[in-house]
Amino acid sequence: MTKLAINGGTPVRTRPFPKWPFWDKAEIQELLEVIGSSVWGIGGVQVPAFEKAYAHYHEAAHGILVNSGTTGLEIALKAAGIGPGDEVLVPAYTFVATASAVLTVGATVRFVDIDPETYNMDPAKIEAEITPAARAVLPVDFAGRPADYDAILKLSAMHNLLVIEDAAQAWGAEWKGKKVGALGLAGMFSFQSSKNITSGEAGIILTNDDGFARLARSYINCGRVEGGPWYEHHYAGGNYRPTEFQAAVLKAQLNRYEPLLKKRERNARYLDEQLAGIKGIGVMRLDPRITRQAYHLYIFRYNQEAFGEMPKQTFLNTLRAEGIPASGGYGCPLYKQPLFVNRAFGPKGAPVDVGIDYTKYDLPVSEKACAEEAVWLNQETLLGETADMADIVEAIVKIQKNV
Repeated sequence: MTKLAINGGTPVRTRPFPKWPFWDKAEIQELLEVIGSSVWGIGGVQVPAFEKAYAHYHEAAHGILVNSGTTGLEIALKAAGIGPGDEVLVPAYTFVATASAVLTVGATVRFVDIDPETYNMDPAKIEAEITPAARAVLPVDFAGRPADYDAILKLSAMHNLLVIEDAAQAWGAEWKGKKVGALGLAGMFSFQSSKNITSGEAGIILTNDDGFARLARSYINCGRVEGGPWYEHHYAGGNYRPTEFQAAVLKAQLNRYEPLLKKRERNARYLDEQLAGIKGIGVMRLDPRITRQAYHLYIFRYNQEAFGEMPKQTFLNTLRAEGIPASGGYGCPLYKQPLFVNRAFGPKGAPVDVGIDYTKYDLPVSEKACAEEAVWLNQETLLGETADMADIVEAIVKIQKNV
């Protein structure tokens, strides 16, 4: 039996997986054009060009580029009219920005558990969290997999709730042939450093609602309105504008995105097929309604019973020693973060009583994903070749054989 690398054996692989981000002369040329134009911010051509290109790519009427994905969520909620006294339903298994954006606009978060075979918000668990104060649902297309929009849009219509998509990780993803991002009132995508399309930081809001788009543009631009005098301010906005440099890089990134997306999808299919045959490894449920998946992460579910009761963290350490850069993802559901445990929503983290004791939440699927089950592979890992994917499979089989 081959000895595990963590015990002094030879690792399955020593060569690195692809390094992110990918870039070439296209980014350099776009940036040189911005520098040469002497218009690096307001009044440039790169921002509106990218907004138009990305909105077209995602089949939306409007694209509003902002300085981060988190900002995009905050502005989307604000433009939707969400504020103090309102409640927003958020999955418990997501990055903190999904929930902190709700707090930033003065609204209250209610958490919903996830589906164990998708890690997206479980539609069957939504109604239990709907109160008379509920105003919106904020589903996350986690890891680039579209949420169940058939169920979410139907439930939202029944209860008169707005749907704002956190599509931060879902560039190019499709639900029943329709790209995500503007399936509800609005959606947000992120272009932060790790993202599949990146400019270091930035985000974009998409919508098909003209009035919403006008408000969002005003809120990111100090309350100005399009076509109005420069020093005339109609709303309590701020400066959340992106730079021309960010938009220039994003244009180059978007132009090469399709072939990279196809490669991620192809490698994910290979992993699904191979890992499904390993006892104790669960792949995410296939759904024919998902006609395209972005794969910001490739996630599989680890069952320690099939690995001699090896704890997840030990499995991860052993897998990394074999040369596979795996992660365990979030350490706890959002409601266990100090922010929510202490309800530190006030100035300087002062506790605020919002009528919800977050320590009472116990969402078992989210808990299990964090503590025992979820294993992540980052998107750049999926940009390797088939032989690289085979190394991932070989390393997991090797660990199981050495249990």
